[in-house]
Amino acid sequence: MKNLVSRFFKDESGATAIEYGLIAALIAVVIITAVTALGTGLEGTFETVSDELG
Repeated sequence: MKNLVSRFFKDESGATAIEYGLIAALIAVVIITAVTALGTGLEGTFETVSDELG
């Protein structure tokens, strides 16, 4: 039983999976933020072009 508990506390595969999940979530937040900012910038550009044409 002591050996089983010892192996359980030494096993780091769950921690690695959590770390990869956190990294993926952080990357997703960065991508969403970048796309939102880019969309806002493009919206302003298209409005300017539309105003100049109209």
